[in-house]
Amino acid sequence: MWFEDIEDVSIEYEEGGVVRVKQVGKAVIARGPWPVIAFLYREQDPDAGHYGNLKVSLMKFRKEHGAYRLESRFNITSLDQAAKIASVLQGWASEEGLDA
Repeated sequence: MWFEDIEDVSIEYEEGGVVRVKQVGKAVIARGPWPVIAFLYREQDPDAGHYGNLKVSLMKFRKEHGAYRLESRFNITSLDQAAKIASVLQGWASEEGLDA
């Protein structure tokens, strides 16, 4: 899928009139020809019909011919896992003398 504006990118997905992936939050982490977006979302459990735990997806896009397309993604399966990743990154930034 191609997007002309990075602001139009969404992780929300609908199938048969039912929202299967519900976007809860979005943050553009980097802009330019290789933008990175973080999404906070919930997936619908098709058997139970309710939405599961919050998850995070980091998506990297590539600008080509005036439009953006998904280049890669990394999914984080829980906010606990996301907090652990953030803690490691903050520790590294601190070690390098950067204020995170």
